[in-house]
Amino acid sequence: MDFDELTRILELMRDHELTELELERPDFKVRVKKGPTGHWVVQPSPAPPAHPVASSAAPAAGPPPTGDVGLPSGDELDLAVVKSPIVGTFYRAPSPETSAFAEVGQRVKKGQPLCIIEAMKLMNEINSDVDGEVVRVYVENGQPVQYGERLFAIRPA
Repeated sequence: MDFDELTRILELMRDHELTELELERPDFKVRVKKGPTGHWVVQPSPAPPAHPVASSAAPAAGPPPTGDVGLPSGDELDLAVVKSPIVGTFYRAPSPETSAFAEVGQRVKKGQPLCIIEAMKLMNEINSDVDGEVVRVYVENGQPVQYGERLFAIRPA
């Protein structure tokens, strides 16, 4: 799929007031969704092969995956990943003068705030879904985040 095709899809969605579209071809799959703030979120992913093929050859080099495309590595299978429920700006602390809600190595409880995402001038607290230890923070303070983007990895207790 090229840029012109994607532009035509977005124009059609806008003209027909669609909020979500998923297009699948034999070699490509894309999902386009209008986020809560009215911004478009495009999630490309490789389509699964029609029939599994065993091959001893090395996989062809391609562009690196973006966002959450792909499966987690073996080390990440036992982690609970907290993802962004909205599009907005990620903040690790309630204000610039205070410490972060959660640091790597810190134990957190279910329901404990981990960060704030600002969306449309509203501050939305994002809470932990599990008791456990924060093992990774995926986003830098003040960075924009998309719907479904990984924020934290927590090793459940």
